[in-house]
Amino acid sequence: MKAFVVNKYGKDGLHIAQIAEPIIGSRDVLVRISAASINPLDKMVRNGEFKQLLKYKTPFALGHDFAGTITSVGSDVRDYKIGDEVYGRPRDLRIGTFAEFIAVDYADLALKPKSLTMEEAAAVPLVTLAAWQALVELAHLKPGQKVLVQAGAGGLGSTVIQLAKHLGAYVATTASSKDADNLRIYGADEVIDYKAQDFSEILSGYDVVLDSLGGDNLMKSLTVLKPGGLAISVVGPPDTAFAVQLGQPILKPIMWLLSRKVRAQAKKLGVRYSFFFMRANGEQLKTLSSLYDAGKLRPVVDRTFEFNETLEAIAYVEQGRAKGKVVITMPS
Repeated sequence: MKAFVVNKYGKDGLHIAQIAEPIIGSRDVLVRISAASINPLDKMVRNGEFKQLLKYKTPFALGHDFAGTITSVGSDVRDYKIGDEVYGRPRDLRIGTFAEFIAVDYADLALKPKSLTMEEAAAVPLVTLAAWQALVELAHLKPGQKVLVQAGAGGLGSTVIQLAKHLGAYVATTASSKDADNLRIYGADEVIDYKAQDFSEILSGYDVVLDSLGGDNLMKSLTVLKPGGLAISVVGPPDTAFAVQLGQPILKPIMWLLSRKVRAQAKKLGVRYSFFFMRANGEQLKTLSSLYDAGKLRPVVDRTFEFNETLEAIAYVEQGRAKGKVVITMPS
């Protein structure tokens, strides 16, 4: 089958290749992929930013989101059958959605929301799981609380805004002024024009900040939290909880050092900091499917590319101008 594989770490390390079709295990299903979407995580994995933590063996197929149709099922799979339309985010070390087929543990997927096309469904697994796990599991968000979503026009930001609003929060976000109307449609109560305004001088008393920019932006995010508030960053620095999540507690001292500066500042301000790295979860996708079918959440797709244009699609995402997700479509 055809796939885009990482032959070596680095920007020039991703190429199209002919590789063997996956062999499924007893818990797996084989999915013919109809569409896949691009995430910043793809660039980070391609460049080797997690190579000490996620030990992929080159060459490996890239891609973290998919929607498609089951063509084969393992002997222990009971919930799915050949012909089912599904979507998901494969677990770490089993990625590879920029390909014609993928073998996925059945616990990592769910039936595709009936209201979404394949392209729309492929756009949502990673970002919607990240939004759910950050807001519901980590932040325990409650109605009436205040959430700041950084970079609200992006694929993750636009999804977090929608879910936070559904959960009853007051939602502020940073974005360009030209995106403000759309973000209010998604549920933002307040849009801060990052080009003309400093959010840290305008906002205060927030319960949660979801940061996807890092650096100075993360440090300023700490200042808008109320005492005990929580800053969640998806770009780091990683903390000791991440080492536990990876099953590598030996790395806890390293993570402690990497996050020492931001944790110290958070402690000084009386707030909390947490690094967040989402995980595959088919049961949560089932819950989220119902929210899409009920119209509570909607996919946000910037544009689509054909499969053979995957490198161009990734380059487009790296420019940082996409308003929502970028999707790759497979030949029928």
